Amino acid sequence: MSEPNTPISPLVAPDADPQETREWLEALDAVIEREGPERAHYLLEQLLEEAREHSIDLPFSATTGYVNTIEPDEEERSPGNLELEGRLRAYMRWNAMAMVVKANRLESPDGSELGGHISSFQSLAHLLACGFNHFWHADDTDAGGTHGGDLLYIQGHSAPGIYARAFLEGRITEEQLLNFRQEVEGKGLSSYPHPKLMPEFWQFPTVSMGLGPIMGIYQARFLKYLHARGIADTSRRKVWVFCGDGEMDEPESMGAIGLAAREGLDNLIFVVNCNLQRLDGPVRGNGKIIQELEGEFRGAGWNVIKLLWGSNWDPLLARDKEGVLRRIMMETLDGDYQAFKANDGAYVRKHFFGRHPKALELVAKMSDEDIWALRRGGHDAHKVYAAFHRAYHHKGQPTVILVKTVKGYGMGRAGEGKNTAHQTKKLSDEDIRYFRDRFNIPIPDSELPKIPFYKPADDTPEMKYLHERRKALGGYLPKRRVKSDEQFTVPALENFQALLEPTAEGREISTTQAYVRFLTQLLRDKALGPRVVPILVDEARTFGMEGLFRQIGIYNPKGQLYTPVDKDQVMYYREDQAGQILQEGINEAGGMSSWIAAATSYSTNNRIMIPFFIYYSMFGFQRFGDLAWAAGDMQARGFLLGGTSGRTTLNGEGLQHQDGHSHMIAATIPNCISYDPTFAHEVAVILHHGLKRMVEQQDNVFFYITLLNENYAHPGLQPGTEAQIIQGMYLLREGPKLTPRVQLLGSGAILRESLEAQTLLARDWGVAANVWSCPSLTQLAREGHDCERWNMLHPTAEPRVPFVTRQLAEHPGPVVASTDYVRAYAEQIRPFIPAGRPYKVLGTDGFGRSDFRWRLRRHFEVDRHYITVAALKALAEQGAVPASRVAEAIAKYGIDADKINPLYA
Repeated sequence: MSEPNTPISPLVAPDADPQETREWLEALDAVIEREGPERAHYLLEQLLEEAREHSIDLPFSATTGYVNTIEPDEEERSPGNLELEGRLRAYMRWNAMAMVVKANRLESPDGSELGGHISSFQSLAHLLACGFNHFWHADDTDAGGTHGGDLLYIQGHSAPGIYARAFLEGRITEEQLLNFRQEVEGKGLSSYPHPKLMPEFWQFPTVSMGLGPIMGIYQARFLKYLHARGIADTSRRKVWVFCGDGEMDEPESMGAIGLAAREGLDNLIFVVNCNLQRLDGPVRGNGKIIQELEGEFRGAGWNVIKLLWGSNWDPLLARDKEGVLRRIMMETLDGDYQAFKANDGAYVRKHFFGRHPKALELVAKMSDEDIWALRRGGHDAHKVYAAFHRAYHHKGQPTVILVKTVKGYGMGRAGEGKNTAHQTKKLSDEDIRYFRDRFNIPIPDSELPKIPFYKPADDTPEMKYLHERRKALGGYLPKRRVKSDEQFTVPALENFQALLEPTAEGREISTTQAYVRFLTQLLRDKALGPRVVPILVDEARTFGMEGLFRQIGIYNPKGQLYTPVDKDQVMYYREDQAGQILQEGINEAGGMSSWIAAATSYSTNNRIMIPFFIYYSMFGFQRFGDLAWAAGDMQARGFLLGGTSGRTTLNGEGLQHQDGHSHMIAATIPNCISYDPTFAHEVAVILHHGLKRMVEQQDNVFFYITLLNENYAHPGLQPGTEAQIIQGMYLLREGPKLTPRVQLLGSGAILRESLEAQTLLARDWGVAANVWSCPSLTQLAREGHDCERWNMLHPTAEPRVPFVTRQLAEHPGPVVASTDYVRAYAEQIRPFIPAGRPYKVLGTDGFGRSDFRWRLRRHFEVDRHYITVAALKALAEQGAVPASRVAEAIAKYGIDADKINPLYA
């Protein structure tokens, strides 16, 4: 930090002709004063254009001065009662603090603590209050209104403040506040926004940090999409995304800001709470995070509004004729700004204003208390309203409001502006008294040790005002719709008959082609077709979906302003303002965010949509797993399609493209239903079942289905096996009437290797094998564990028998499971194999590589020969065949018994 009275740096290089410079500046000042800033802007643009014509190297800056964007005389005045709003904010601050501190004074038998955050809401209170009081409309359509409601992505750590407001509104009880972060018994409040746990309250989860911004961008785009396609009138709705300045370091936070500008999402408003601190310390101690963010957003094409200084700075800036104060503001580092708010007015006088004599003159008649009372913009209700109003009415661009605040505002020595602010969840009695006095909370000293919640009587002016403001805006927020009012009937399975029949002789297709045929047929349905949302990440041609380009078009708000190079072809690339496909480019996180917006549309828009997001399976859950978990929290409904799935089907692409574990990641999400089908009829049955559950029944589940790019013949549906396909296991082909017998289980790409192994076992070794298709080992495992749990908790009742056990009970012999995924996938069902049966599992553990499919399957030891050897080994362990038979098979099939384990290869 610079010492007091250290000269500040000059603004520009030495001036060769000060007189000429002064004349130019005076001319500009005159234009601004007489004709306004718009005229000045126009003239500057003309000068710059003239300079470009003469090839003059122009100075460039994506940032503006370190002052408020909106001049005082341009500010829209708040129509609200600022006195009443101030009292309400104070009560909410108190209740939010009390909730967290009370929770952390509870004693737990195991010594654990509940945690919580006080400081984030304290820095946000003015911002949230302004939105709730004046800008954020609730969905009033159920009451005959016309506003579908605004969508709020609340900064996760500020949740206590939202509960504090809901408590005053009567939407949350004191008992719930007392059970903050105590949810197991069903009385508590979630630590952060969680729709799963508070389904009628929170609209969206916003943690992990960074997810709110990217989901908010694609949510705003989806509102435009619905409007363009005539499905819903979203023209009056806004998406507000609150995030922290430290959160903006997350790649997802800013990874899609270019899309927002490119598509002119003027229904999107980011509010970045710039309290200059992340969890451990300064965001940019040696820099200026607000200037950095301004440059990035402005460079991306956003409208940027900076709100840095409160109203009591205006007179000082007005008297700053030489720009000394502005220069100090610009040159002071964020680390120093943090220190100012962690100290007092005398410190600020010495270390901020003391950097130049003229700055000291500006505050010479101000006391240290007056200097300390100089507010940052985010704590000035009038300034906040003006910024929100400007953002709300801006057209043609998304807006970001960069608001300077103090972390832990009002907490005093307990945390205000300190590095420890984020972690502070306990306050001493003295700190609580300071907080009470700072915000003038009417609680006597005698009651302070109890830290009571405060709620004024219903007939007080502030409480009447609270309810009047929300009534004027259509109702209370946040609020979430649990089910859509819409009802649809899914076409009968027979409508997809072509996929249920065996493929014609000589015809081979992939399960990806089966999916595309199902989708094409669904698009023809007059009711559901328009609700289908195909989402692609630049792989339509890979998946054979390019025919949809011309059929239903690619959504682009500008339409197609160019003539596509393939216009003369049947399947040319067609963009359209009312296009149905969302083409996200090479962008799995963006595709998933679009999918989430569509998959939760039943709740956010009261419109049931059916999103189908297809991508390389390796670039799915592994890449957007955090978003997929958030989708589970949000009760998303839709289809995720992992194309070119498995570790041995995408044979030429190599290690980074081959998926052997996505099903294990998907299995961690409780409401994700996953399948690894092998045949077209399985794909059709599963997709149809998913539609029934998610569209007709409105179940809060979503489906993950892996698809193959390998062409082969398909046997068609065995009538009566539909329910077993959905449960996860059915007998595909029974073996010959021989003994000994084995049971071969498979899914996806490797099921066909099990069919070939069935032939080898009978022909070469006289062993009969039944082949079972297991489209969902995960569903089988979940059902089995559910049975086990029930049996444990009902020890005297008749035991439930898992589906796997029941299916195999009448079919003797060892069991061999083989998949194109890691062994852990099939290991899930080991506990449910009938007792006494050997269970061998083959899988593709290890890194992938490029080669022919047959070589990859041999490398990973999952081909027909290894399946045969595994079956013989299991029989040998039972004494059904001699061990020498296994050695003979190894030799016969040319297996190298001493090659390296593929896990380590």
